[in-house]
Amino acid sequence: MSTESQKLSFWEKAGYGCGDFASVLFWQTIMVYLLFFYTDVFGLAAAAAGTMTAVSRALDAFFDVGIGMTADRTNTRWGKFRPYLIWMALPLAFTAVLAFSTPDFSPTGKLVYAYVTFIAFMFFYSAINIPYTSLLGVISGEPNERTSASSFKFVGAYSAGILVSATALPLAEYFGGGSSAKGWQTTMAMYAVVSVIFFVITFLSTHERIQPIAKEKTSIKNDLKDLSKNKPWVVLFAVTILLILFVCIRLSITVHYFKYYIGTQQITFFGGTHSFDYEWLASAFNVVGQGSSLLGVVLVPWFSRRLGRKRAAVALFAGAIVTTAAFFLLSPGDLVWIFGLQILTCITGGSVSPLLWAMYADTADYSEWKTGRRATGLVYSASIMSNKLGWAIGAMVAGWILAMTGFQANVVQRLEVLTGLKSMMSIIPAVPGIVALVLLIFFYKLDEPSMNRIKEEIAARREAAGLAEVG
Repeated sequence: MSTESQKLSFWEKAGYGCGDFASVLFWQTIMVYLLFFYTDVFGLAAAAAGTMTAVSRALDAFFDVGIGMTADRTNTRWGKFRPYLIWMALPLAFTAVLAFSTPDFSPTGKLVYAYVTFIAFMFFYSAINIPYTSLLGVISGEPNERTSASSFKFVGAYSAGILVSATALPLAEYFGGGSSAKGWQTTMAMYAVVSVIFFVITFLSTHERIQPIAKEKTSIKNDLKDLSKNKPWVVLFAVTILLILFVCIRLSITVHYFKYYIGTQQITFFGGTHSFDYEWLASAFNVVGQGSSLLGVVLVPWFSRRLGRKRAAVALFAGAIVTTAAFFLLSPGDLVWIFGLQILTCITGGSVSPLLWAMYADTADYSEWKTGRRATGLVYSASIMSNKLGWAIGAMVAGWILAMTGFQANVVQRLEVLTGLKSMMSIIPAVPGIVALVLLIFFYKLDEPSMNRIKEEIAARREAAGLAEVG
Protein backbone atom coordinates (compact mmCIF):
# COMPACT_ATOMS: atom_id res chain seq x y z
CA MET A 1 0.00 0.00 0.00
CA SER A 2 1.47 3.39 -0.91
CA THR A 3 2.46 5.95 1.70
CA GLU A 4 0.13 8.46 0.08
CA SER A 5 -2.87 6.15 0.49
CA GLN A 6 -2.17 6.03 4.24
CA LYS A 7 -2.53 9.81 4.64
CA LEU A 8 -5.47 10.90 6.76
CA SER A 9 -7.49 14.02 6.05
CA PHE A 10 -7.94 16.68 8.71
CA TRP A 11 -11.63 15.79 8.94
CA GLU A 12 -10.98 12.10 9.52
CA LYS A 13 -8.50 12.91 12.27
CA ALA A 14 -10.96 15.38 13.79
CA GLY A 15 -13.74 12.81 13.53
CA TYR A 16 -11.54 10.26 15.26
CA GLY A 17 -10.87 12.80 18.03
CA CYS A 18 -14.62 13.18 18.60
CA GLY A 19 -14.67 9.65 19.97
CA ASP A 20 -12.37 10.55 22.84
CA PHE A 21 -14.39 13.71 23.46
CA ALA A 22 -17.39 11.43 23.98
CA SER A 23 -15.46 9.01 26.19
CA VAL A 24 -13.82 11.64 28.37
CA LEU A 25 -17.11 13.33 29.20
CA PHE A 26 -17.52 10.22 31.35
CA TRP A 27 -13.89 9.46 32.16
CA GLN A 28 -13.01 12.96 33.40
CA THR A 29 -16.07 12.92 35.63
CA ILE A 30 -14.97 9.61 37.14
CA MET A 31 -11.33 10.63 37.50
CA VAL A 32 -11.91 13.95 39.21
CA TYR A 33 -15.29 13.70 40.88
CA LEU A 34 -16.17 10.06 41.55
CA LEU A 35 -14.50 9.74 44.96
CA PHE A 36 -15.89 13.14 45.95
CA PHE A 37 -19.36 12.12 44.70
CA TYR A 38 -19.33 8.87 46.66
CA THR A 39 -18.06 10.44 49.93
CA ASP A 40 -19.73 13.85 50.01
CA VAL A 41 -22.94 13.28 47.97
CA PHE A 42 -23.77 9.57 47.79
CA GLY A 43 -22.77 9.02 51.43
CA LEU A 44 -20.18 6.21 51.39
CA ALA A 45 -17.25 6.08 53.82
CA ALA A 46 -13.92 6.95 52.19
CA ALA A 47 -12.43 3.46 52.62
CA ALA A 48 -15.60 1.78 51.28
CA ALA A 49 -15.70 4.15 48.29
CA GLY A 50 -12.02 3.57 47.51
CA THR A 51 -12.37 -0.21 47.78
CA MET A 52 -15.56 -0.26 45.70
CA THR A 53 -14.01 1.70 42.84
CA ALA A 54 -10.86 -0.43 43.01
CA VAL A 55 -12.74 -3.74 42.90
CA SER A 56 -15.04 -2.52 40.13
CA ARG A 57 -12.23 -1.22 37.96
CA ALA A 58 -10.02 -4.25 38.54
CA LEU A 59 -12.90 -6.57 37.56
CA ASP A 60 -13.63 -4.45 34.52
CA ALA A 61 -9.95 -4.52 33.54
CA PHE A 62 -10.25 -8.25 32.90
CA PHE A 63 -13.32 -7.67 30.72
CA ASP A 64 -11.07 -5.57 28.50
CA VAL A 65 -9.02 -8.46 27.16
CA GLY A 66 -12.13 -10.42 26.22
CA ILE A 67 -13.67 -7.41 24.51
CA GLY A 68 -10.46 -6.79 22.58
CA MET A 69 -10.25 -10.38 21.35
CA THR A 70 -13.96 -10.28 20.44
CA ALA A 71 -13.43 -7.09 18.45
CA ASP A 72 -10.45 -8.67 16.63
CA ARG A 73 -12.79 -11.46 15.52
CA THR A 74 -15.64 -9.15 14.50
CA ASN A 75 -16.21 -8.82 10.76
CA THR A 76 -18.86 -6.48 9.37
CA ARG A 77 -19.19 -4.27 6.32
CA TRP A 78 -18.18 -1.37 8.62
CA GLY A 79 -15.02 -3.11 9.81
CA LYS A 80 -13.96 -4.71 13.08
CA PHE A 81 -14.01 -1.78 15.48
CA ARG A 82 -16.30 0.97 14.15
CA PRO A 83 -19.59 -0.91 14.71
CA TYR A 84 -19.11 -0.87 18.47
CA LEU A 85 -19.36 2.91 18.42
CA ILE A 86 -23.00 2.52 17.41
CA TRP A 87 -23.87 -0.67 19.30
CA MET A 88 -22.67 0.47 22.72
CA ALA A 89 -23.31 4.24 22.81
CA LEU A 90 -26.83 4.10 24.28
CA PRO A 91 -26.17 1.38 26.90
CA LEU A 92 -23.14 3.37 28.08
CA ALA A 93 -25.17 6.58 28.35
CA PHE A 94 -27.93 4.85 30.33
CA THR A 95 -25.66 3.14 32.85
CA ALA A 96 -23.66 6.37 33.35
CA VAL A 97 -26.80 8.13 34.57
CA LEU A 98 -27.60 5.21 36.87
CA ALA A 99 -24.09 5.26 38.35
CA PHE A 100 -24.47 8.94 39.27
CA SER A 101 -27.93 8.52 40.78
CA THR A 102 -28.41 8.38 44.56
CA PRO A 103 -31.23 6.03 45.66
CA ASP A 104 -32.94 6.30 49.05
CA PHE A 105 -31.53 3.01 50.32
CA SER A 106 -29.92 1.84 53.54
CA PRO A 107 -26.11 2.17 53.79
CA THR A 108 -25.74 -1.49 52.77
CA GLY A 109 -28.24 -1.10 49.95
CA LYS A 110 -26.40 1.97 48.69
CA LEU A 111 -23.09 0.11 48.66
CA VAL A 112 -24.62 -2.77 46.67
CA TYR A 113 -26.25 -0.30 44.27
CA ALA A 114 -22.91 1.48 43.79
CA TYR A 115 -21.15 -1.81 42.98
CA VAL A 116 -23.79 -2.98 40.49
CA THR A 117 -24.25 0.30 38.61
CA PHE A 118 -20.58 1.23 38.48
CA ILE A 119 -19.52 -2.24 37.27
CA ALA A 120 -22.21 -2.10 34.55
CA PHE A 121 -21.12 1.39 33.55
CA MET A 122 -17.46 0.40 33.33
CA PHE A 123 -18.29 -2.71 31.29
CA PHE A 124 -20.10 -0.69 28.63
CA TYR A 125 -17.36 1.94 28.75
CA SER A 126 -14.85 -0.78 27.88
CA ALA A 127 -17.13 -2.24 25.22
CA ILE A 128 -17.06 1.03 23.29
CA ASN A 129 -13.70 2.52 24.27
CA ILE A 130 -11.53 -0.50 23.47
CA PRO A 131 -12.74 -0.80 19.85
CA TYR A 132 -12.50 2.99 19.54
CA THR A 133 -8.90 3.04 20.76
CA SER A 134 -8.01 -0.01 18.65
CA LEU A 135 -9.20 1.93 15.61
CA LEU A 136 -6.01 4.01 15.90
CA GLY A 137 -3.98 0.96 14.91
CA VAL A 138 -5.88 0.32 11.67
CA ILE A 139 -6.82 3.70 10.23
CA SER A 140 -3.29 4.10 8.83
CA GLY A 141 -0.03 2.19 8.60
CA GLU A 142 2.05 5.37 8.72
CA PRO A 143 3.58 5.91 12.22
CA ASN A 144 3.58 9.71 11.81
CA GLU A 145 -0.04 9.69 10.69
CA ARG A 146 -0.96 7.58 13.73
CA THR A 147 0.93 9.96 15.99
CA SER A 148 -1.00 12.86 14.45
CA ALA A 149 -4.32 10.99 14.83
CA SER A 150 -3.35 10.21 18.43
CA SER A 151 -2.85 13.94 18.99
CA PHE A 152 -6.37 14.63 17.68
CA LYS A 153 -7.63 11.89 19.99
CA PHE A 154 -6.18 13.70 22.96
CA VAL A 155 -7.33 17.09 21.72
CA GLY A 156 -10.83 15.62 21.94
CA ALA A 157 -10.02 14.14 25.34
CA TYR A 158 -8.70 17.32 26.88
CA SER A 159 -11.42 19.44 25.31
CA ALA A 160 -13.99 17.24 27.06
CA GLY A 161 -11.87 17.45 30.19
CA ILE A 162 -12.01 21.24 30.06
CA LEU A 163 -15.79 21.13 29.59
CA VAL A 164 -16.31 18.76 32.52
CA SER A 165 -13.86 20.61 34.76
CA ALA A 166 -15.55 23.93 34.05
CA THR A 167 -19.16 22.79 34.29
CA ALA A 168 -19.59 19.70 36.53
CA LEU A 169 -19.63 21.40 39.94
CA PRO A 170 -21.57 24.50 38.78
CA LEU A 171 -24.13 22.41 36.86
CA ALA A 172 -24.62 20.02 39.78
CA GLU A 173 -25.27 22.98 42.06
CA TYR A 174 -27.55 24.72 39.53
CA PHE A 175 -29.68 21.69 38.63
CA GLY A 176 -29.72 20.41 42.20
CA GLY A 177 -31.71 23.31 43.60
CA GLY A 178 -30.43 22.38 47.04
CA SER A 179 -30.17 18.64 46.28
CA SER A 180 -26.65 17.62 45.27
CA ALA A 181 -27.89 14.14 44.36
CA LYS A 182 -30.42 15.48 41.86
CA GLY A 183 -27.85 17.91 40.47
CA TRP A 184 -25.27 15.21 39.74
CA GLN A 185 -27.85 12.92 38.11
CA THR A 186 -29.07 15.69 35.79
CA THR A 187 -25.55 16.77 34.92
CA MET A 188 -24.55 13.23 33.96
CA ALA A 189 -27.71 12.89 31.82
CA MET A 190 -26.64 15.97 29.84
CA TYR A 191 -23.15 14.59 29.30
CA ALA A 192 -24.65 11.26 28.22
CA VAL A 193 -26.73 12.82 25.44
CA VAL A 194 -23.72 14.72 24.06
CA SER A 195 -21.55 11.60 24.16
CA VAL A 196 -23.96 9.60 21.98
CA ILE A 197 -23.89 12.33 19.33
CA PHE A 198 -20.08 12.43 19.24
CA PHE A 199 -19.70 8.64 19.04
CA VAL A 200 -21.96 8.68 15.97
CA ILE A 201 -19.77 11.40 14.39
CA THR A 202 -16.68 9.21 14.87
CA PHE A 203 -18.43 6.21 13.32
CA LEU A 204 -19.43 8.20 10.24
CA SER A 205 -16.09 9.94 9.64
CA THR A 206 -13.47 7.19 10.01
CA HIS A 207 -12.30 4.19 7.96
CA GLU A 208 -10.37 1.01 8.70
CA ARG A 209 -7.49 0.57 6.24
CA ILE A 210 -5.14 -2.01 7.74
CA GLN A 211 -5.87 -5.69 7.24
CA PRO A 212 -3.90 -8.46 8.98
CA ILE A 213 -1.46 -10.28 6.72
CA ALA A 214 -2.34 -13.70 8.12
CA LYS A 215 -5.56 -15.00 6.63
CA GLU A 216 -5.98 -17.98 8.93
CA LYS A 217 -7.93 -17.68 12.16
CA THR A 218 -5.73 -17.60 15.23
CA SER A 219 -6.59 -19.04 18.62
CA ILE A 220 -7.01 -16.95 21.74
CA LYS A 221 -4.14 -18.92 23.24
CA ASN A 222 -1.81 -17.91 20.40
CA ASP A 223 -2.90 -14.27 20.61
CA LEU A 224 -2.16 -14.16 24.34
CA LYS A 225 1.13 -15.98 23.82
CA ASP A 226 2.19 -13.46 21.17
CA LEU A 227 1.29 -10.60 23.50
CA SER A 228 3.22 -12.03 26.45
CA LYS A 229 6.34 -12.32 24.26
CA ASN A 230 6.01 -8.77 22.94
CA LYS A 231 8.65 -7.19 25.20
CA PRO A 232 8.09 -3.57 24.10
CA TRP A 233 4.38 -3.98 24.84
CA VAL A 234 5.09 -5.48 28.29
CA VAL A 235 7.25 -2.47 29.15
CA LEU A 236 4.59 -0.02 27.96
CA PHE A 237 1.95 -1.95 29.92
CA ALA A 238 3.92 -1.44 33.15
CA VAL A 239 4.73 2.18 32.29
CA THR A 240 1.04 2.93 31.65
CA ILE A 241 -0.04 1.50 35.02
CA LEU A 242 2.54 3.70 36.75
CA LEU A 243 1.62 6.76 34.67
CA ILE A 244 -2.05 6.35 35.56
CA LEU A 245 -1.12 5.98 39.24
CA PHE A 246 0.83 9.21 38.91
CA VAL A 247 -2.23 10.99 37.47
CA CYS A 248 -5.05 9.27 39.34
CA ILE A 249 -3.90 9.77 42.92
CA ARG A 250 -3.81 13.54 42.36
CA LEU A 251 -7.05 13.78 40.41
CA SER A 252 -9.01 11.61 42.83
CA ILE A 253 -8.49 14.04 45.71
CA THR A 254 -8.26 17.38 43.87
CA VAL A 255 -11.70 18.52 45.04
CA HIS A 256 -10.97 17.31 48.59
CA TYR A 257 -7.66 19.22 48.44
CA PHE A 258 -9.38 22.48 47.57
CA LYS A 259 -12.36 21.97 49.87
CA TYR A 260 -10.43 21.03 52.99
CA TYR A 261 -6.82 22.24 52.49
CA ILE A 262 -7.05 25.38 50.34
CA GLY A 263 -10.51 26.50 51.44
CA THR A 264 -12.07 29.87 50.58
CA GLN A 265 -9.47 32.41 49.44
CA GLN A 266 -9.52 36.19 49.24
CA ILE A 267 -7.88 37.38 46.01
CA THR A 268 -7.12 41.02 45.21
CA PHE A 269 -7.12 42.15 41.58
CA PHE A 270 -8.29 45.18 39.58
CA GLY A 271 -8.31 47.25 42.77
CA GLY A 272 -10.77 45.02 44.64
CA THR A 273 -10.74 41.98 46.92
CA HIS A 274 -12.88 39.01 45.90
CA SER A 275 -13.78 35.80 47.72
CA PHE A 276 -13.58 32.44 45.91
CA ASP A 277 -14.85 29.22 47.44
CA TYR A 278 -13.43 25.72 46.87
CA GLU A 279 -15.91 24.91 44.06
CA TRP A 280 -14.74 27.87 42.00
CA LEU A 281 -11.06 27.27 42.75
CA ALA A 282 -11.21 23.51 42.07
CA SER A 283 -13.08 24.06 38.81
CA ALA A 284 -10.59 26.74 37.71
CA PHE A 285 -7.65 24.50 38.69
CA ASN A 286 -9.01 21.61 36.63
CA VAL A 287 -9.84 23.84 33.66
CA VAL A 288 -6.32 25.26 33.71
CA GLY A 289 -4.94 21.71 33.89
CA GLN A 290 -7.00 20.43 31.01
CA GLY A 291 -6.26 23.50 28.90
CA SER A 292 -2.54 23.12 29.57
CA SER A 293 -2.73 19.41 28.74
CA LEU A 294 -4.44 20.33 25.48
CA LEU A 295 -1.56 22.67 24.69
CA GLY A 296 0.84 19.82 25.43
CA VAL A 297 -1.04 17.56 23.02
CA VAL A 298 -0.88 20.17 20.27
CA LEU A 299 2.89 20.22 20.72
CA VAL A 300 3.24 16.41 20.53
CA PRO A 301 3.96 16.21 16.77
CA TRP A 302 6.64 18.91 17.19
CA PHE A 303 8.30 17.03 20.07
CA SER A 304 7.96 13.71 18.25
CA ARG A 305 9.57 14.93 15.03
CA ARG A 306 12.52 16.48 16.81
CA LEU A 307 13.24 13.99 19.59
CA GLY A 308 11.48 10.81 18.50
CA ARG A 309 8.58 9.31 20.45
CA LYS A 310 10.60 7.61 23.17
CA ARG A 311 12.98 10.49 23.98
CA ALA A 312 10.12 12.99 23.89
CA ALA A 313 8.08 10.87 26.33
CA VAL A 314 11.07 10.57 28.70
CA ALA A 315 11.89 14.29 28.71
CA LEU A 316 8.28 15.42 29.15
CA PHE A 317 7.47 12.86 31.84
CA ALA A 318 10.55 13.91 33.82
CA GLY A 319 9.35 17.51 33.75
CA ALA A 320 5.89 16.50 34.98
CA ILE A 321 7.35 14.53 37.90
CA VAL A 322 9.51 17.43 39.11
CA THR A 323 6.69 20.01 38.98
CA THR A 324 4.27 17.62 40.68
CA ALA A 325 6.62 16.89 43.59
CA ALA A 326 7.06 20.65 44.11
CA PHE A 327 3.39 20.93 45.23
CA PHE A 328 4.45 19.63 48.65
CA LEU A 329 6.21 22.93 49.35
CA LEU A 330 3.08 25.05 48.81
CA SER A 331 0.77 26.56 51.42
CA PRO A 332 -2.97 27.30 50.95
CA GLY A 333 -2.30 30.94 50.13
CA ASP A 334 0.23 30.19 47.37
CA LEU A 335 -2.37 30.29 44.62
CA VAL A 336 -0.05 31.76 41.98
CA TRP A 337 2.40 28.90 42.48
CA ILE A 338 -0.38 26.31 42.73
CA PHE A 339 -1.81 27.34 39.38
CA GLY A 340 1.59 27.97 37.81
CA LEU A 341 2.88 24.50 38.67
CA GLN A 342 -0.39 23.02 37.45
CA ILE A 343 0.21 24.62 34.05
CA LEU A 344 3.76 23.24 33.82
CA THR A 345 2.75 19.78 35.09
CA CYS A 346 -0.08 19.45 32.60
CA ILE A 347 1.78 20.79 29.55
CA THR A 348 4.51 18.21 30.10
CA GLY A 349 2.38 15.36 31.48
CA GLY A 350 -0.42 15.93 28.97
CA SER A 351 2.00 15.24 26.13
CA VAL A 352 3.02 11.82 27.46
CA SER A 353 -0.26 9.93 26.96
CA PRO A 354 -0.64 10.52 23.18
CA LEU A 355 3.00 9.55 22.72
CA LEU A 356 2.43 6.29 24.62
CA TRP A 357 -0.69 5.42 22.61
CA ALA A 358 1.17 5.99 19.36
CA MET A 359 3.94 3.76 20.74
CA TYR A 360 1.34 1.03 21.41
CA ALA A 361 0.58 1.05 17.68
CA ASP A 362 4.31 0.47 17.17
CA THR A 363 4.13 -2.60 19.42
CA ALA A 364 1.27 -3.97 17.29
CA ASP A 365 3.50 -3.56 14.21
CA TYR A 366 6.37 -5.18 16.10
CA SER A 367 4.19 -8.19 16.99
CA GLU A 368 3.04 -8.60 13.37
CA TRP A 369 6.66 -8.30 12.20
CA LYS A 370 7.78 -11.00 14.65
CA THR A 371 4.87 -13.45 14.28
CA GLY A 372 3.10 -12.66 11.00
CA ARG A 373 -0.12 -12.21 12.98
CA ARG A 374 -1.82 -8.96 13.99
CA ALA A 375 -4.15 -8.59 16.98
CA THR A 376 -4.66 -4.84 17.25
CA GLY A 377 -7.75 -5.11 19.44
CA LEU A 378 -5.95 -7.33 21.92
CA VAL A 379 -2.92 -5.01 22.04
CA TYR A 380 -5.09 -2.01 22.83
CA SER A 381 -7.59 -3.77 25.09
CA ALA A 382 -4.81 -5.23 27.21
CA SER A 383 -3.25 -1.77 27.22
CA ILE A 384 -6.51 -0.20 28.39
CA MET A 385 -6.51 -2.91 31.04
CA SER A 386 -3.34 -1.28 32.36
CA ASN A 387 -5.26 2.01 32.56
CA LYS A 388 -8.03 0.37 34.52
CA LEU A 389 -5.60 -1.34 36.90
CA GLY A 390 -3.78 1.94 37.42
CA TRP A 391 -7.03 3.76 38.17
CA ALA A 392 -8.18 0.91 40.44
CA ILE A 393 -5.01 1.05 42.50
CA GLY A 394 -4.87 4.86 42.47
CA ALA A 395 -8.48 5.32 43.63
CA MET A 396 -8.01 2.67 46.30
CA VAL A 397 -4.79 4.29 47.56
CA ALA A 398 -6.47 7.71 47.69
CA GLY A 399 -9.52 6.37 49.56
CA TRP A 400 -7.46 4.36 52.01
CA ILE A 401 -5.05 7.22 52.76
CA LEU A 402 -8.04 9.47 53.45
CA ALA A 403 -9.44 6.83 55.81
CA MET A 404 -6.07 6.17 57.51
CA THR A 405 -5.58 9.85 58.24
CA GLY A 406 -9.03 10.09 59.84
CA PHE A 407 -10.99 11.82 57.06
CA GLN A 408 -14.70 12.45 57.61
CA ALA A 409 -16.82 14.17 54.99
CA ASN A 410 -18.13 17.71 55.50
CA VAL A 411 -16.28 18.51 58.75
CA VAL A 412 -13.13 20.47 59.62
CA GLN A 413 -10.19 18.12 59.02
CA ARG A 414 -7.33 17.19 61.34
CA LEU A 415 -3.71 18.12 60.55
CA GLU A 416 -2.99 14.49 59.54
CA VAL A 417 -5.73 14.65 56.90
CA LEU A 418 -4.43 17.93 55.51
CA THR A 419 -0.86 16.56 55.34
CA GLY A 420 -2.19 13.47 53.57
CA LEU A 421 -4.03 15.60 51.00
CA LYS A 422 -0.90 17.68 50.36
CA SER A 423 1.21 14.53 49.97
CA MET A 424 -1.26 12.96 47.53
CA MET A 425 -1.00 16.07 45.37
CA SER A 426 2.80 15.87 45.27
CA ILE A 427 5.36 13.35 46.55
CA ILE A 428 3.14 10.24 46.65
CA PRO A 429 2.31 10.28 42.90
CA ALA A 430 5.91 11.24 42.07
CA VAL A 431 7.15 7.82 43.28
CA PRO A 432 5.40 5.66 40.61
CA GLY A 433 6.29 8.34 38.08
CA ILE A 434 10.00 7.88 38.75
CA VAL A 435 9.72 4.08 38.43
CA ALA A 436 7.90 4.48 35.07
CA LEU A 437 10.65 6.76 33.85
CA VAL A 438 13.32 4.19 34.67
CA LEU A 439 11.44 1.47 32.77
CA LEU A 440 10.97 3.67 29.73
CA ILE A 441 14.61 4.77 29.59
CA PHE A 442 16.30 1.40 30.08
CA PHE A 443 13.87 -1.27 28.87
CA TYR A 444 11.80 0.11 25.96
CA LYS A 445 13.83 -0.54 22.78
CA LEU A 446 11.60 0.53 19.84
CA ASP A 447 13.13 3.74 18.56
CA GLU A 448 12.56 5.49 15.23
CA PRO A 449 15.25 3.67 13.19
CA SER A 450 14.03 0.22 14.25
CA MET A 451 10.39 1.16 13.55
CA ASN A 452 11.26 2.44 10.08
CA ARG A 453 12.89 -0.91 9.29
CA ILE A 454 9.92 -2.86 10.67
CA LYS A 455 7.46 -0.71 8.71
CA GLU A 456 9.32 -1.30 5.45
CA GLU A 457 9.39 -5.07 5.96
CA ILE A 458 5.69 -5.23 6.83
CA ALA A 459 4.83 -3.10 3.79
CA ALA A 460 6.78 -5.52 1.58
CA ARG A 461 4.89 -8.48 3.04
CA ARG A 462 1.56 -6.76 2.48
CA GLU A 463 2.43 -6.03 -1.11
CA ALA A 464 3.45 -9.65 -1.61
CA ALA A 465 0.19 -10.81 -0.05
CA GLY A 466 -1.78 -8.54 -2.39
CA LEU A 467 -3.54 -6.65 0.39
CA ALA A 468 -5.24 -3.46 -0.79
CA GLU A 469 -6.44 -0.41 1.03
CA VAL A 470 -9.87 -0.56 2.66
CA GLY A 471 -12.12 2.46 2.91
